[in-house]
Amino acid sequence: MSCTIKLIWSEEEKFWYSKSMDERFGLTLESGSLDALIERVKMAVPEMLALSADTDEVALSFEIERTDKLRLVAS
Repeated sequence: MSCTIKLIWSEEEKFWYSKSMDERFGLTLESGSLDALIERVKMAVPEMLALSADTDEVALSFEIERTDKLRLVAS
């Protein structure tokens, strides 16, 4: 089984949050750190699999989305 998790930066709220691209995983997590969010996802998915008992292994793919606004300074 494979699952794609999108990790999105919220510039307004200043945190990362996850969005599962697979309907089977209603995964919604957040963290101030990208690395910490990835670890949280890696801990949560096996717990979700244990509840459904569909499989004992999943391949996770992460898509990272971050947009930053830059202020241009006249030279």
